[in-house]
Amino acid sequence: MFWDSSALVPLILPEARSTVLTEAFNDDRHPVIWWVTSVECHSALVRVARDKRLTRDEARGASERLRAIRSRVNEIGPSDDVRVRAIHLLSAHALRSADALQLAAALAWCEGQPSGETLVCVDQRLRKAATQEGFDLHPDTADA
Repeated sequence: MFWDSSALVPLILPEARSTVLTEAFNDDRHPVIWWVTSVECHSALVRVARDKRLTRDEARGASERLRAIRSRVNEIGPSDDVRVRAIHLLSAHALRSADALQLAAALAWCEGQPSGETLVCVDQRLRKAATQEGFDLHPDTADA
């Protein structure tokens, strides 16, 4: 499965969807992420820590969980293919640039054949675009 940062953040910072997404990640034998996803996840972590919504120990634990995730995933790196796909996606869908790059990386991962492939994401805008591109989604609803 291809994992968007919106689905990985609940693995490092507890929230309502954490259990469902953690189970899915643990069951995924070959999780894949975009090259920048770990930076986005780290950004979420330091933002929450900066706002003092985490103790120092909680922030350290979240950072360790992010390191563990990175050790398990395959990454789709930056490439001309991803950039060209992202530019096309920006014209086709109401996406922000980072989401277009995420979706472009997912399309590169599945070699442009998303039918039967799963994108794990809880961001509504990205979910809509991914569905229109032909991906299956997990969780079934963004509210899970």
